[in-house]
Order: sequence, then C-alpha cells, then structure tokens
Amino acid sequence: MMAHDPHEQEKLIVVGQGYVGLPLAVRAVEAGFFVVGVDTDELRVKRLASGDSYIEGVDGARLTAALDSGRYEPTTDYDRIVDFDVCVITVPTPLRDGVPDLSFVEGAGRSIAPHITAGATVVLESTTYPGTTESLLRPLLEEGSAMKASVDFHLGYSPERIDPGNPDWHLENTPKVTSGIDPASLRSVERFYSRIVERTVPVSSCRTAELTKLLENTFRHVNIAMVNEMAMVSRQLGADIWEAIEAAATKPFGFMPFTPGPGVGGHCLPVDPSYLSWQVRRLLRQDVRFISLANEMNDQMPAYVTSRITRGLNERAKSVKGSRVLQLGLAYKKNTGDIRESPAVMLAQALCKLGAQVVAVEPYTDSHLLPPDIMCVEFTEEEVRAADVVVVATDHDVFDYSLVEKTASYVLDTRNRCRGEQVEVL
Repeated sequence: MMAHDPHEQEKLIVVGQGYVGLPLAVRAVEAGFFVVGVDTDELRVKRLASGDSYIEGVDGARLTAALDSGRYEPTTDYDRIVDFDVCVITVPTPLRDGVPDLSFVEGAGRSIAPHITAGATVVLESTTYPGTTESLLRPLLEEGSAMKASVDFHLGYSPERIDPGNPDWHLENTPKVTSGIDPASLRSVERFYSRIVERTVPVSSCRTAELTKLLENTFRHVNIAMVNEMAMVSRQLGADIWEAIEAAATKPFGFMPFTPGPGVGGHCLPVDPSYLSWQVRRLLRQDVRFISLANEMNDQMPAYVTSRITRGLNERAKSVKGSRVLQLGLAYKKNTGDIRESPAVMLAQALCKLGAQVVAVEPYTDSHLLPPDIMCVEFTEEEVRAADVVVVATDHDVFDYSLVEKTASYVLDTRNRCRGEQVEVL
C-alpha cells in the first residue's frame, strides 16, 4: 500500500450525521481533518450547512466553527467523497420484527466502494452482530472497488460509545475500542482514532470488537430488567426499592446501582441485545435466556406504569378515560431529546388509547420529530394544576419538581424525583 504523506491534509468521510456521526465529524475537523459528512436526510444537511445543530453533544458554536474552518462539508451527495483517506460508517442498524436490518450498512458500503483508493481505511461503527464487518461489509467493498481488503485497503470496526446528554463522558474522553481485519488495518484504525480520542483500546479481531458493544449494552439491559422486577415486587412487599438501591450502593464492592423506570429506549438497549440473541439463535441454535427474560421484563414496563396510573386514578374516584394526564418527558433519558424507541412515548400512546387526554412536556426534542398523535404544551403551573395526574416519565433537570409537589393533586413518578403524600413512585 502507498504511504500517506504526513504533511498532506487528510480527508475523512463520515457516513451518517446523527448522534454518532456528527460529534465524530466535528471532532475530526478540530483535529485537523478535512471532513465530508454524508447524510440522506436533506433537512438535516440544510440545518448543518446553516450552523443549526440538532445534537446535544455538538452546540451551535462548535458546528459554526467547523463550517468556518472550511474543512467541514455536510452533503447528501456521495460524489463529494472522492479521494478519501478514512471513511467511518455510522448509520442506523434497527430491528425489523426482531430481525437485524443492515440495509443502511449495505447501502453505505455500496455507495463508498467505488470511491475507495489504495491505502484508504474504512471503519464501521454501527452496532451489529459479530461477523458483520468481515462477512457482510468486506465483500460489498471489494466487489464495488475491484480491490482487496488487507491487500489494497484497510478495514476495521470500532463500536460507538456515545451517551446522549451525559455531561461527563463524551467522544473525546471515552476510551475507544478498535479493531482491524489484519495487523496493518488495526494500525491504521488506531492511528486515526488516536488523533480523535484520548485513549484507544485495541482488540484482536473485528468479531471481538463487535461483541464488546453487545456485551456492554446487554449487561445494562439485564440489570435494568432485574431492578424493574424488583420495583414491582418490593411495592407489594411494602419495601422502598429506591431507598434499598441507595443503601446497597454504599457497599464499596460487588454492587453497581441501576434504577427502575418506565422501560428502556434509545438506539442501544432495546436493540443491541437482540442482535446478539438473533445471531446466537441463527448460528448456534441456542437461546440467550438472560436476554429473552430482560426483553420480556423491560418491554412490559410501559404497560405496568399504565396500570399503576389507572389504579391510582380509580382510587381517587376517577376513570382514566377522560382524565387529563400531564406527562413530563418523552425522551428515553433525561437531559436529551432522543425519542428513539422511547418507553415514555409508548406510555403516552397507551394512555391515549385508553381515552385519556394526554398532554406532554418535552423541551429537548425538535417539534417536527415529536409524535403527531401526542399534544405538547409548555410546563406551567396552570398545566400542573389542571391535570388529574402528573406522570414523571423522563426526569429532565429543567422541570420544576417543587412546583409539581406543591401544585399537583396526584403524581405517578417513575424516576423518584418528587416527594409528598400525593406522590406515588414506581
């Protein structure tokens, strides 16, 4: 392979400009790369070109600085990616009826393949099952480029670890797992990410790196399911699960605190473990039983919260049908606008189906992304007072919980943020 001139400005292509791709693109500009950010969403690209960021991890000032540098170009045109040094694929990998949908990865692979040149490096970051990089992406790239991976170009996998809304851990300071299909590919992937992040963690194969991502999120998924079940039984036993978690967390070894909630959401927890169980079932004809149990437990949480609200209204001589429900939050986690796979959205829709008049407050999500069947309002004392029940579904810090405690007649709090005689916690 041809050696790259260290004095020449390197060109990076980032396919996908969402929660993973945009922070990577902007950070790479700051590290000195010329970056083309490709996205199929024309509205997204127009917003980016005007300096309007829709991602919490990249504020308008950073985006504008990247544009003003002349080294960041958002586009929908794959013809703009010629002569790249590195290409990182950060497209979605959703589940369709429980089956992994890799069509976005396949589409990205076919689109970039004709533009691969000798010595270039391609990295997949999208969450997927072990074997995807070598068995699915590699043949697509080789067929479309008429070149051979490990001979003519480098190929690797590096799982994304973006945690939207996290004030402490972001792209730069979160250790980055890296891998390559051969030692030279790993060295090239390492060389790229070492300019982007503070610490890289190389592993021996792409399959191991792919499994690492699934292991991380399956661990969290299973533990959240366990504590959700404990929340249900502890209430029946007359014990306080929140106080028990807080007390258990004082143990300096052998315990890690997880908290219950209305379910799991986002781009990882509802999806990643199912990628692993699907692959194990397909190849090994076995079930990963912990994942099956965790899915069952976490999937039923919105329905459980709905039943708790129905029961609480009944105890106050009210029917859920016709009751006014003020739901605080639609995002899947606090201080972020990400509503992908959000259990809070599922909860609001379930209450609507039962005939409740649901109004929601979601200050972080762009209005055009909000579900059209859920009416959104501003957080005001009047809205709190008018509600038959206030549901804390997502505990954004901007909400005035003291106002809720003073004003609401009945609160169902799934996040343990409120106190008072009229407050029920999960």
